[in-house]
Amino acid sequence: MNLTPQLDETSIDLSIGSLLLAMGKITPEDAERVMRLHDERGMRFGDAAKSLGLITEEDIQQVLSRQFSYPYLSSDQHNYSSELIAAYQPFSAKVEVLRAVRSQLMLHWFSTGRRALPLTSANPGEGVTYLVANLAVVFSQLGKRTLLVDANLRQPRQHEIFRITEKQGLSDILAGRAGVEVVSKINAFENLSVLSAGTLPPNPQELVSRPEFQHLINSFAINYDVILIDTPSFSAGADTYAIAAMLGGTVLVARQSSTRVLDVATAVEQLKQNGTQIVGSVLLDF
Repeated sequence: MNLTPQLDETSIDLSIGSLLLAMGKITPEDAERVMRLHDERGMRFGDAAKSLGLITEEDIQQVLSRQFSYPYLSSDQHNYSSELIAAYQPFSAKVEVLRAVRSQLMLHWFSTGRRALPLTSANPGEGVTYLVANLAVVFSQLGKRTLLVDANLRQPRQHEIFRITEKQGLSDILAGRAGVEVVSKINAFENLSVLSAGTLPPNPQELVSRPEFQHLINSFAINYDVILIDTPSFSAGADTYAIAAMLGGTVLVARQSSTRVLDVATAVEQLKQNGTQIVGSVLLDF
């Protein structure tokens, strides 16, 4: 007896047609033309619509993403920065690498019951913000309740990438001027939220070194599966050492043809002296 569930291809085709209609990609008249071709040649609905020039391959991928709850953005959606390649180019080779990094972090960090992980680099401009933003997207696409915390209180950029208009953020919470209501839900991704840096403080290292920072992260861990933290580079200040030591580990990011080996070695040595686990390292080649 075969107990394997069988998918009805006709119903799948019809659901694709319904979604294309709902998304405004085709009209009811277009749908009738597609169905005639579907019946005459036995073509799948999406393939028939594409052969008639009504939709593109990107349109089909958008529909499939809705069917399989795998949200991403089409090229004509300009709500967020183009740096979010995981959102705009989800099937590219670069994003496959991001998913591989996600798998390694799931295996070596988050599977141990930990929820929060900071990422940093030896020097500014080595891609930490870019990597954290895209990892947050791919974790959310996996169905993990994901929170991105911008703890770079010196040169924050996550609010720019995600087009967040809320002015208050992490620094304001730590200073007692705001509550967790300033966390921004990213509507395009069901499982993704971002806490931007907020008001730039004169004392960033002192703020993130307070017990309140760890209490805040612990409170977030109740509602989120994955908390990724964007932190300043080591050369910018001691903020990152404090955060990494507090949370027990970090990922070290380097940029090909830019990051100096000596700088990485220095950062690694100082992290080890702090008793901080280096969960992994990522070499970016952009």
